Amino acid sequence: QFQIIFYEDRNFQGRYYACNSDTADLYPYFSRCNSIRVESGSWMLYECTNYMGYQYYLYRGEYPDYHHWMGYGDCIRSCRMIPHYRGSYRMRLYERDNFGGQMMEFMDDCPYVYDHFRYNDIHSCNVMDGYWMFYEYPYYRGRQYFMRPGKYRRYSDWGGMYPRIGSFRCIRHFLYPTIKPIEITKLCSH
Repeated sequence: QFQIIFYEDRNFQGRYYACNSDTADLYPYFSRCNSIRVESGSWMLYECTNYMGYQYYLYRGEYPDYHHWMGYGDCIRSCRMIPHYRGSYRMRLYERDNFGGQMMEFMDDCPYVYDHFRYNDIHSCNVMDGYWMFYEYPYYRGRQYFMRPGKYRRYSDWGGMYPRIGSFRCIRHFLYPTIKPIEITKLCSH
């Protein structure tokens, strides 16, 4: 059973809400979020409703204020569980929108996309197996995007403002306790 507890005040004080499923709108349960306990599982938190806006990856542990999850403020409006996954990992990257142009298939981490794909930009992607994290720059730096299995016909489908992807890795590596929470950026749509 996955569980995350959101607290309105720092240091796990004030009104709280315990959640154990994907929730597209958390606003009815709390107006601000200043601390979090992840009791079990891994979660993506989103600044806006419907899984939009800045995103934050959290795993089991305590986060006594929003600085501990690299938050920009006390606004968390939706959350999504990251299911446990033990299978193979596979995805295809494409040079152009709608799966056009050159294609390359990957089954493991890639610290520098250009070394393998020979393109600086990725315009579409098909994630066939596993959960992945895209990074804007090589060696797992910059804006990051959570990629679930599915077809992404254009970079905006994964929340990118432009098609630059410098590196990526499988989510399995994020389950180790030595990895710190990461922040993923995406603009809210109005």
